[in-house]
Amino acid sequence: MPLADGFEEIEGLGVISVLRGAKIDVDMVGVVGNVITGGRGVRVIMDKSLKDVKVGDYDGIVVPGGTRGCINLGKSEKVKKMLLEFYEQGKLVAGICAAPKVLAEAGVLKTKKATIYPGMEREIPYPRGDKIVIDGNVITSQGPGTVIDFALAIIEYLLGKPAADMNRKNLVA
Repeated sequence: MPLADGFEEIEGLGVISVLRGAKIDVDMVGVVGNVITGGRGVRVIMDKSLKDVKVGDYDGIVVPGGTRGCINLGKSEKVKKMLLEFYEQGKLVAGICAAPKVLAEAGVLKTKKATIYPGMEREIPYPRGDKIVIDGNVITSQGPGTVIDFALAIIEYLLGKPAADMNRKNLVA
């Protein structure tokens, strides 16, 4: 999960918590620096730096929202290149809230249906009003209130429906 200053903490840390609870390894990757500050001032120590990440080492990439965080992610050509590389290799590419805009800027959403934070629909080519949209290897979600369902969709994609159902039960979701 690439993180940049201004990321939405609920979306980043909430998804990480749910995925790690499902025994999915998740690295928090600092786009600039190894301490990233979320949009509400929460400082997080990164597991890795962007320069140390190789697409071949991962099954997918998940991008949290937060307007300022997404602006900062979108400034990184390396992030956009990596998003496209994950997509082209058929690996999971997921974005929540404002993050689908970054996916679109990277070229991931050229032919994909997706959702985005309400009011930002013009930022993606084929917007849908659903809270979660899954189109092949791309999963998108609308915002902070959809974090649990978004994370469960990622679990189902990576580990299968039984694992997602078990985690849904454990989360009382």
